[in-house]
Amino acid sequence: MAQSSPESLAVTPGIRAHDSEGAREVVDSSTLWKVIFASAGGTMIEWYDFYIFGSLAAIISTHFFPKDNPTAGFLLTLGTFATGFVVRPFGALVFGRVGDIVGRKYAFLVTLLLMGGATAVIGFLPTYETIGIAAPIALVLIRLVQGLALGGEYGGAAVYVAEHAPDEKRGFYTSFIQITATLGLFVSLAVILGTRLAIGEADFKEWGWRVPFLLSVLLVAVSFYVRTRLKESPIFAKLKAQGKTSAAPIKDSLGNKRNWKVILIALFGATAGQGVVWYTGQFYALYFLQNTLKVPFITSTIIVAAALALGMPFFVFFGALSDRIGRKKIMIAGNLCGAIGFFPVFWAMKQNADSPVALTALVFVLVLFVTMVYGPIAAYLVEAFPAKVRYTSLSIPYHIGNGVFGGLLPLIASSVTVATGNIYAGLLYPISVALITVVVGGIFLKERSDVRLWDEIDRTA
Repeated sequence: MAQSSPESLAVTPGIRAHDSEGAREVVDSSTLWKVIFASAGGTMIEWYDFYIFGSLAAIISTHFFPKDNPTAGFLLTLGTFATGFVVRPFGALVFGRVGDIVGRKYAFLVTLLLMGGATAVIGFLPTYETIGIAAPIALVLIRLVQGLALGGEYGGAAVYVAEHAPDEKRGFYTSFIQITATLGLFVSLAVILGTRLAIGEADFKEWGWRVPFLLSVLLVAVSFYVRTRLKESPIFAKLKAQGKTSAAPIKDSLGNKRNWKVILIALFGATAGQGVVWYTGQFYALYFLQNTLKVPFITSTIIVAAALALGMPFFVFFGALSDRIGRKKIMIAGNLCGAIGFFPVFWAMKQNADSPVALTALVFVLVLFVTMVYGPIAAYLVEAFPAKVRYTSLSIPYHIGNGVFGGLLPLIASSVTVATGNIYAGLLYPISVALITVVVGGIFLKERSDVRLWDEIDRTA
């Protein structure tokens, strides 16, 4: 057994030796919940920052693009929104490398500051009428910074919590990280709605839309303070003490044939479908309400926010269920439900466009699909990759699946709808991707819920 260096002992307070050799370290319950709260809280704020833009796309388009063609301006805004998603895989590589070499904690502290700073800048950014073409160019550059930051955030939070959690409850505990994306969207909608009601619609469209971006500064400051009080994950600290961390995690992730195969299976058999189901059930549903069904802004925002609030407990439900029956069958079932259910649900939304209660129930059904594919996925991704390249390796399929396949969905679906004149034509894209995931995942995805993360550390020792 290698001697533990002082650095290896700098783990989160509340950790106690578990086996006779002291190789394994177990986190007590109170410390674990502090880890989850700090990790999930910071991740929620980053999602809040990222989704403010999408929630305000229709208003932002009027300020940062020419007003003579509203439809083109809206599509350009969605394109700008999409750039933040497309660049996320590059953020996964950059910050995944940092997380696998320096540490999980350091990486997601840096991403938090980058995201918060970029979001605040949008709140101060001059409009197209003031600085012309420089306005949309600056907006795109800021979205690129946000995408890079978010590309490093999720992997850090998911790995950090999973490496603290007990093996038999990994799906349960990591599901609280899964809530953060939906919670971030929920909070962004709540802040937008509250600001709009407080200052009135006219002022909100004129200048009030900047307020949610500026509030990010306070949220990030609180989260950064909480995160600085955390220590490194016990598994990474032990791995680093043994000198077993990777010196080139990108090369070790992408240059290893076996690892590369696992990445591709994770992408096409899990995260691609999860990404499109997520964005169809939450973002595209909001766009469909506002732009196709012409549901008023405040009403549509309340509908989606209420459905998200009702659906959030099911992330934990399906995460915990995956500890008992496995991750694979729940995620595959969620993708299949989405592929089969999207057309009927959106058709029913059209038939009930005048009933907020019915629309809320229908969006809730879409959110249930989301919880099935998303609740167990952090645990699955952590279990699929070795500790020394875990941050980098899991971030790659996650952010390609969510950033590219999912993030491009609003733009692709809206463009197809405009081109065909068929309000349901845009659904062909998420249905196709979800079905591909069902087939690939059903055949190639391996169930790994019985993986014990410390066993790898014991072997390296």
